[in-house]
Amino acid sequence: MSDDRISRKRFLKQTGSALAAATVGFPSIIIPKKKEKLGVALVGLGNYSTTRLAPGLQRTEHCELRGIVTGSPSKIPDWQQRYGIPDDNVYNYETMHEVASNDDIDVIYVVVPTGLHAKYSIIAAEAGKHVWCEKPMAMDVEECRAIIDATNKNGVQLCIGYRMQHEPNTRTIIRYGREETYGAVTGVETGAGYSGSHREGDWRRDAELGGGALYDMGVYPINAARYATSKEPVAASGKQSSERSQMYSEVDETTVFELEFPDGVIAKGETSFGKSMNYLNVDCTDGWYYLRPFQSYSGVQGETSDGTKLPPDPEHQQARQMDNEALAIKDGTDPVVPGEEGLRDIRIVRAIMESSEQGGAKISL
Repeated sequence: MSDDRISRKRFLKQTGSALAAATVGFPSIIIPKKKEKLGVALVGLGNYSTTRLAPGLQRTEHCELRGIVTGSPSKIPDWQQRYGIPDDNVYNYETMHEVASNDDIDVIYVVVPTGLHAKYSIIAAEAGKHVWCEKPMAMDVEECRAIIDATNKNGVQLCIGYRMQHEPNTRTIIRYGREETYGAVTGVETGAGYSGSHREGDWRRDAELGGGALYDMGVYPINAARYATSKEPVAASGKQSSERSQMYSEVDETTVFELEFPDGVIAKGETSFGKSMNYLNVDCTDGWYYLRPFQSYSGVQGETSDGTKLPPDPEHQQARQMDNEALAIKDGTDPVVPGEEGLRDIRIVRAIMESSEQGGAKISL
């Protein structure tokens, strides 16, 4: 029997009470220190998994691709052939909870649309697997807390896929803010977006799935404002709009916002599906610095007011991110980007949305 037929048979098999079983707690898995590489299963085989995560996992030292969870049986044969994934490590969304008994899989990386992050992150945690959840973490604060509670209950680690916080120049910017290398931060301007469009049926046009520019791209400037200042905002305001209202009738095409930090520091941010932007500018009492681009998959670079160059790093961002978080699991240390980091950004996202509904009113955080 061909691998294709075996895969499809497993994919289509009856699961009975699979969804009910997914809510049952399983004992957490303890990763032996001697395990050289942790096994990672990707949940969702869309563009990001296909073009960034799977290739990145071919370059990692502390983890490797060993499993997939997909709702598209036609994708299975190619993924199995390309990455040597055995039939026992192939799941669909209804059988995903069965990963609990699979010792090959240590980590579940949830890469489905935002509106489904909470559902599948919780299933992964209840199966006793460490959870890597792509950004943005979830739809609202309650969902974020539910994910955090599930991972804590099951004794597994949770991290959010903010690749930029692993990128060397970004980490330098974080250090500048924390150590006040150029004095105290006095203002931030940042934006992330692209000029494009999404076809009918794309989840980025669907409000329930977490579509819209603010969820998809806005968390980059929100997160950047926070790590650049090394502080948490006390208030947020914003306005959302859609010029192409036929395409983006349910969600925002563009969002502009302001975050107010302690001591009156203001961060101005913008995000859009209709305008290309990719910058982070930071002003300080004794100078300034910037990154342009600041959130691309490669080529992140910048400069400071004293002429210091921040040259682009050639390494694979997602590979570095996954290796760092896998090493934290192996060493029993805190993740670089814990779940609370994702929750803080979602609290701000929701405040910006509330502000827009109130005509741009300032919302306390």
